[in-house]
Amino acid sequence: MSENSQGASLAFGQVVIGPPGSGKTTYCHGMQEFMARIGRRVVVVNLDPANEVTPYQCAVDISELITLPDVMESLKLGPNGGLIYCMEYLEANFDWLQEKLAAFRGHYYLFDCPGQVELYTHHDALKNVFAQLTKWNFRLAAVHLVDSHYCTDPGKFISVLCTSLSTMLHVELPHVNVLSKMDLIEQYGKLAFNLDYYTEVLDLSYLVDHLASDPFFKNYRRLNEKLVEVIEDYSLVSFVPLNVQDKESMRRVMQAVDKANGYSFGDQEHRSLEALMSAAVGADFHFTSTLAVQEKYVQSQDKAVEEEVMDI
Repeated sequence: MSENSQGASLAFGQVVIGPPGSGKTTYCHGMQEFMARIGRRVVVVNLDPANEVTPYQCAVDISELITLPDVMESLKLGPNGGLIYCMEYLEANFDWLQEKLAAFRGHYYLFDCPGQVELYTHHDALKNVFAQLTKWNFRLAAVHLVDSHYCTDPGKFISVLCTSLSTMLHVELPHVNVLSKMDLIEQYGKLAFNLDYYTEVLDLSYLVDHLASDPFFKNYRRLNEKLVEVIEDYSLVSFVPLNVQDKESMRRVMQAVDKANGYSFGDQEHRSLEALMSAAVGADFHFTSTLAVQEKYVQSQDKAVEEEVMDI
């Protein structure tokens, strides 16, 4: 994987990013097992120095280079400052990372990244690491995980949209946004609209109107309108729903990522001409799959009314 070698073979992979607790490590574990079952040679690279226990088999672990507890103790830094220092230290030690990754040529890579939002929206260390990997002929896609239950709170969902958009613009990689933990989507409340409204990020003016019905947010209507205007002007954000325990859900995410990083256009696995053409022209319509996910995880309004009547 020489930086200047033009003939080096391509390596494909995913950088798994997102806020703390969004399920990045669980996703890496699940995707590693899923890909292994379909015959794909896959390795997981842990780039999170705060990740002390990994459920997956870890091929490369940043803890061999640096750990967050050591940095916090020696430099008297908090968790956030410590993570930033660790990423800057990794950036300054590209040779270590290159040597470790070279041992797994011919594999598909899953990079489990830290859960600090600033690393993907403001700071340049991880962005520079991804850029260096690209120079080493890695074809990467960013998989940005966010908790699906944020959809039940309009204010939080607008915040998620802003964070996702900022991350997409800063990281500068092909991007797949994922609503994780779909089985818990209504844990904290009911959805105001159908699931496809959130996954496709449809007309957000309805969301602003719904938000304005809350007396607290009514005073911030103009601010919310401007935020929504920015999101719609870029028109970049959409989501793929995911439940790691559902094989069909994992398959859909894998297909979306394979399109994003170009893996589906290679010859690493046997694939039909129909599948290639479908990916090339963007003919994989998501409405049917989203509807199936909604029926599986989102309680219908009619059912909710019936249960309320029974409770009375």
